Amino acid sequence: MWRVPRRLCVQSVKTSKLSGPWSRPAAHMSTLLIHHPQYAWLQDLGLREDNEGVYNGSWGGRGEVITTYCPANNEPIARVRQASLKDYEETIGKAKKAWNIWADIPAPKRGEIVRKIGDAFREKIQLLGRLVSLEMGKILVEGIGEVQEYVDVCDYAAGLSRMIGGPTLPSERPGHALIEMWNPLGLVGIITAFNFPVAVFGWNNAIALITGNVCLWKGAPTTSLVSVAVTKIIAQVLEDNLLPGAICSLVCGGADIGTTMARDERVNLLSFTGSTQVGKEVALMVQERFGKSLLELGGNNAIIAFEDADLSLVVPSVLFAAVGTAGQRCTTVRRLFLHESIHNEVVDRLRSAYSQIRVGNPWDPNILYGPLHTKQAVSMFVRAVEEAKKQGGTVVYGGKVMDHPGNYVEPTIVTGLAHDAPIVHQETFAPILYVFKFQDEEEVFEWNNEVKQGLSSSIFTKDLGRIFRWLGPKGSDCGIVNVNIPTSGAEIGGAFGGEKHTGGGRESGSDAWKQYMRRSTCTINYSTSLPLAQGIKFQ
Repeated sequence: MWRVPRRLCVQSVKTSKLSGPWSRPAAHMSTLLIHHPQYAWLQDLGLREDNEGVYNGSWGGRGEVITTYCPANNEPIARVRQASLKDYEETIGKAKKAWNIWADIPAPKRGEIVRKIGDAFREKIQLLGRLVSLEMGKILVEGIGEVQEYVDVCDYAAGLSRMIGGPTLPSERPGHALIEMWNPLGLVGIITAFNFPVAVFGWNNAIALITGNVCLWKGAPTTSLVSVAVTKIIAQVLEDNLLPGAICSLVCGGADIGTTMARDERVNLLSFTGSTQVGKEVALMVQERFGKSLLELGGNNAIIAFEDADLSLVVPSVLFAAVGTAGQRCTTVRRLFLHESIHNEVVDRLRSAYSQIRVGNPWDPNILYGPLHTKQAVSMFVRAVEEAKKQGGTVVYGGKVMDHPGNYVEPTIVTGLAHDAPIVHQETFAPILYVFKFQDEEEVFEWNNEVKQGLSSSIFTKDLGRIFRWLGPKGSDCGIVNVNIPTSGAEIGGAFGGEKHTGGGRESGSDAWKQYMRRSTCTINYSTSLPLAQGIKFQ
């Protein structure tokens, strides 16, 4: 049954432009959560009532001031002063200078610094996980798990720093060597979304650093406190190792800063995580200057359960993938295709499972389901449910906004829609699961692939032939193709990303490091003659 605590605890709201000291009416001071005794731990992360949102070796900021809110009760947490365009110019200049130092450090030594950054996050994992839960709204175990991802990718990157490089290739010319050299791009701009305010930056930051780049980060305005707290941890490691803080710079800001980064030729690679709509605009701005971009955009992910599926795996997998992070993961399952022979049973089991979800205060360790991030997300949820009904869908579970403080909605199951209904092909960043019947493998594989996005997908079956058809050229067209596990919960060792309108970028493991470097093919003549390739004679 639904459990709703008596008191629950994002949107960001612009409050003023400041050129001088912080100014706030005294009557508002006591309303910030950071002043309440139960949130005194925020100060252990270096946070205070008014926080500077620019770091380039020193802290500052001359832009607008925003207040960040707790989505579980819409109460203000603290304030952050964002970057002005002048702050941006100063910061990118310092970052470029810092690159001259960082690029000269051997890759394994850079890996050692990244390992120390990971160790610093290990020490703060509980506190930072609580902050993610407080400001983003995901449950505590997910908040801590997100910080653990950063720790894990730091460990991975430290080892990778001794392995990056290209092959020595056989040359057709005698006395010649053909080798591949990989060098850093220079400055990597990183724009991250609200839903993973730590992990996605970590994937990019750790790999970018060991490959010899410096980083300029703009996090989501609604999770600015997380951005500040993360940067403070990294800055301390850099300071302790007598390195320029601008190696990992921060510019909190809105669309003006993001647009400037996209158009700035000094940003050698721009990694953008967000919606497909905004990602397309970013890609066009970067491409206009012939820059490099790494895009992680939307997902309209599907789980397919065949007649031979193990339902003891299917039901908990769907539950986690659909309801985890309140449906606000890019890998959240939004479409569930069930073979007609098991459809009714699975839907009944899911309704029973949904009814047992423990809802409430996201930093209560017993809670499994928290709020949506903003009030705007709640409105989007309501519109999507109404549209699904208009298009022929039946809400068999949930479908309503919950009646208490915060941005809580009921996780929702909709049946009866056509597989290609317009609302189904639209990614709604909310816990709405559309369920369909199918008859045969060929049609359901086509349905999986018919949406514009291509991030994550999974089938449940015991048929070995079907598994390899699913993994093959006529199977799933996604970047993540799973078998008998959910669509969400990827490990850091594999490359993360998707195809089509998901953007084509790859982050984290495998050979994703190549996106942060430039490749040169080098031919070295160590002989005293000058033979030409392809047997050409030029005499």
